[in-house]
Amino acid sequence: MAHEDNNEALTPLPASQRVFGWHDHASLWFSLGVGLLVMQIGAYLVPAVGTRDAAIAIVLGSCLAAGLLAWTARLGCESGLASAGLMHATYGSAFARLPVLLNIVQLVGWTTFELVIMREGTQAIGQSAFGPSLGTTWGGVLTTLLWGAVLLALLAGSMVTLVRRFVSRFGLPLVVLSLLWLSWQFATRLHAKGLDAFWARPGDGSMGLFSALDLVIAMPVSWLPLVADYARHGKRNAVGKSGLGSAFSGTWIGYALANVWCYALGVMVVSVAEPGTTLVMALLLAQGGLVALGLILVDELDNAYGDVYSGSVSTHSLLPRWSVKRWGLLLAALCIALALVLPMHTLEPFLLMLSSVFVPLYGVIIGRLGSGQAVSLADARKVDVVAALIWIAGIAAYHALAQWAPQFGSALPTLAATFMLAWLSRPRRTATTAGGASALAQSRG
Repeated sequence: MAHEDNNEALTPLPASQRVFGWHDHASLWFSLGVGLLVMQIGAYLVPAVGTRDAAIAIVLGSCLAAGLLAWTARLGCESGLASAGLMHATYGSAFARLPVLLNIVQLVGWTTFELVIMREGTQAIGQSAFGPSLGTTWGGVLTTLLWGAVLLALLAGSMVTLVRRFVSRFGLPLVVLSLLWLSWQFATRLHAKGLDAFWARPGDGSMGLFSALDLVIAMPVSWLPLVADYARHGKRNAVGKSGLGSAFSGTWIGYALANVWCYALGVMVVSVAEPGTTLVMALLLAQGGLVALGLILVDELDNAYGDVYSGSVSTHSLLPRWSVKRWGLLLAALCIALALVLPMHTLEPFLLMLSSVFVPLYGVIIGRLGSGQAVSLADARKVDVVAALIWIAGIAAYHALAQWAPQFGSALPTLAATFMLAWLSRPRRTATTAGGASALAQSRG
């Protein structure tokens, strides 16, 4: 496949730039898995389903979805390709531009939403500590610009340095302490109200177990188009004899643990909060909640950074004349402007719907590339018609199931069907082709 030599997203990362070890992968994805939005979605589970069904959905959905992230991380680590490169290798150089563009739109939306969450959390803290002045319109503008300026400053630096020197060494211990403190506070309240009654509480029937699974899986799935952008920085010895290297296990364990923890904390908070109390206010009312919430807000910045950085890599893959860093600064400025004017809470269903296209998208990618064959762009066609049709059919099936058979869920059946169809229809490479692809990857990596 012909592409410009300066296209970093479509060129395997050299071995000299692969510095992430197990701790880096695990720290990054634990940090990205923690967030107020995750807790809020956890709070949506009750009382729609009972506590036991919520627990099953949280643990099972988190482990399955984190496993998808880990599998994709392994593909990125082995190939050295960014997410856009994996899409090109699967769907062809021309058709891949469509999912890459959808991913950019999604990431701009999620970054804007993260800025809104950080703004509202900061305003709540400010009102609690200093009075109502920060809750005004101008207070919202000020806090948005403040978080936006910090985001721009981070994007002006190195992603690798941020992960290895800040997230792994300082950010992770602080956010773990915050989660431990909040978990203790709300577990104590649950114990006082009666753990047996909490565990036995039934749902109101508005959501089934498989629908709850879809809701749990929705958040991890939104990270699928990003994971290879970071996993490609994993060390070459990250894939050991067992095939479960540091990129795979670090991503899986880090994200699954954070996802289970935050979803469960959301369930605990909503179970003891007074009716009408928002999640942020319930956290603030906990003893030491102001400090804990402040640290979680700082960690929320990692999510915004992760979205913008990956969006800049994807945009660079389409328009490589501008560097990844330059695109990152431009996209961040756009998101700051959007956060100031858009009613983001009304757009949340749209963003979750947009994320649903990535379940079948990555079902096809894993089915095509996850069978152990070398991944290369050298022999990629312009359009892989079969892969494209499976993806489009998967999107239709996802929404059809949600509309007419919600009791079976949408994510898991769609993922299984697209994976099997992609695996059965994958091109059979000859030994010569596979060997040549492997040699190309090694020479460029």
